[in-house]
Amino acid sequence: ESDILLGAASKAIVVGFHVKPDARAREMAARDNVEVRLYDIIFEAIDDIKLAMTGLLEPEFEEVVVGKAEVKQIFKISKLGTIAGCSVISGEIRRGISARLMRESESIGVGIVDSLKRFKDDVREVPAGMECGIGISGQEDIQVGDIIECFEMKEVLRSLS
Repeated sequence: ESDILLGAASKAIVVGFHVKPDARAREMAARDNVEVRLYDIIFEAIDDIKLAMTGLLEPEFEEVVVGKAEVKQIFKISKLGTIAGCSVISGEIRRGISARLMRESESIGVGIVDSLKRFKDDVREVPAGMECGIGISGQEDIQVGDIIECFEMKEVLRSLS
């Protein structure tokens, strides 16, 4: 019963090994919405606790480069701003993805690919080997020779050491 009271106060799960709660303890757990997990095999208890603790870890993210494009020409369009005429050199370029403007291996700025065209058509993605027009939000200082590097953040599964 005292374990149930502690579990209710701290909003915790009560773990029992080779025990059976009495009727009063089960009643308290149900009333106070305290989850009780009972185990007869220690390794099952350990695995379940590790899994629960792993779920409490802050997620970690890593950047994954999806595609790169080289700027071949610049277009100034009154409604859209600066559009980079590019050749996709690896991966693919996607509308809505994060993009980093690189000049001489240095990051100049980051934005979102908010305009992606192939000839006059709006497209969702452009694969390597193709040419396209790319507009990046907040990036007006684009120059011929710059590299547009598109990336996304992927969650990395964490584990307890």
